[in-house]
Amino acid sequence: MSHILTDLSDGILTLSLNRPEKLNAITSAMYLDLVAGLRSASADIGIRVVVLRAEGANFTAGNDINDFMTAANLDMDAPGFQFIRAIHEFEKPLIAVVQGRAVGIGTTALLHCDLVFAHPSASFSMPFVTLGLVPEAGSSFLFADLVGHQKAAEVFFSGESFDAHAAMKMGLVSSIGENADEQATAFAAKIALQPPTAIVNTKALLKSRSHDAVSAVIQAEAQLFSRALQSDEARDAFMRFLSRKG
Repeated sequence: MSHILTDLSDGILTLSLNRPEKLNAITSAMYLDLVAGLRSASADIGIRVVVLRAEGANFTAGNDINDFMTAANLDMDAPGFQFIRAIHEFEKPLIAVVQGRAVGIGTTALLHCDLVFAHPSASFSMPFVTLGLVPEAGSSFLFADLVGHQKAAEVFFSGESFDAHAAMKMGLVSSIGENADEQATAFAAKIALQPPTAIVNTKALLKSRSHDAVSAVIQAEAQLFSRALQSDEARDAFMRFLSRKG
């Protein structure tokens, strides 16, 4: 059974992470389902906008660490890297709704979204260094571009989390509200009524300044990330993390 729920209504495709018992930690199979959903939306002229959300109390705890530690394929064709490329290249509007924890890819993926609606409970973190890794999904470029070098260094080097209000001040979140899901759906409905070609072209223009640079950074990050993932430093960090969870 897929842990990604899909719903298509009035030109809006909703992709929902549905593994709440594991804090919606993302497995390889879930990444591939997300990629399939984005590719389907890209190819279907009837789909005007995609909403990415999650069931339960949390958006996602990030990558499933046990899945990561047993991964056989760590190159650019690995499911996680396929998802990163798909979300970066997705040409239609992409909206996210975040509640509870948004860890790792749960935060970096938001940098590729056009609008992010957050519940007051939302908490964001990118603890890559803490796990012996490096930032991914182009975040070393996009987050630094958003908040400046010093703030990005503070967040990445410490691995500490920040709340929805801090995220909104940074520009990572566009709106905070108890009814974030309803707000996202309402705005998606507005987009769905707009001329679709004009929307796609406008998004392309908004991304044109940095698109190629981000693509290059994604490639560089992936190489360093894969190398780090196989290091003793990362293995030790993962074991410490798992022991704390236990």
